[in-house]
Amino acid sequence: MASEKQVMIVGIDDSEHSTYALKWTLDHFFADPNRIFKLVLVHARPSATSAVGLAGPVYSGAADILPIVDSDLKKIAARVVDSAVQLCNDKSVTDVITTVVEGDPRNVLCDAVEKYHASILVVGSHGYGAIKRAFIGSVSDYCAHHAHCTVMIVKKPKTKH
Repeated sequence: MASEKQVMIVGIDDSEHSTYALKWTLDHFFADPNRIFKLVLVHARPSATSAVGLAGPVYSGAADILPIVDSDLKKIAARVVDSAVQLCNDKSVTDVITTVVEGDPRNVLCDAVEKYHASILVVGSHGYGAIKRAFIGSVSDYCAHHAHCTVMIVKKPKTKH
């Protein structure tokens, strides 16, 4: 009886950092046909209200805008997942689980680690400076401290001009 493969989760979004992290992971962990990991791609989709930035009482036009924003967010999520699956297919990795969960990426990724009993979580690094990271928060920092598995932060090399 074959032993169950360990799970590796890769957080994906529509950034070049995320795409680089996925490509790097595929090249370094999934090039061997006898791969030891099962791949799970997780995309955290913002809610329409968080994307519009509504806080407190809903203004009068929100009811009209939210369904449109929600539809756009669903299209973006589908495009992100399709693009990631295509990258996997290009590298002959076809046994991939994809999931889109509405919520903050920090919580979504840590919850996915628990749900799939992941051994490794891979996230890209946006390379934000200390001030921007303080305001928007770093998904990779949060996951490194809260995910109950090894967290690998893949940084895209700086391009030389």
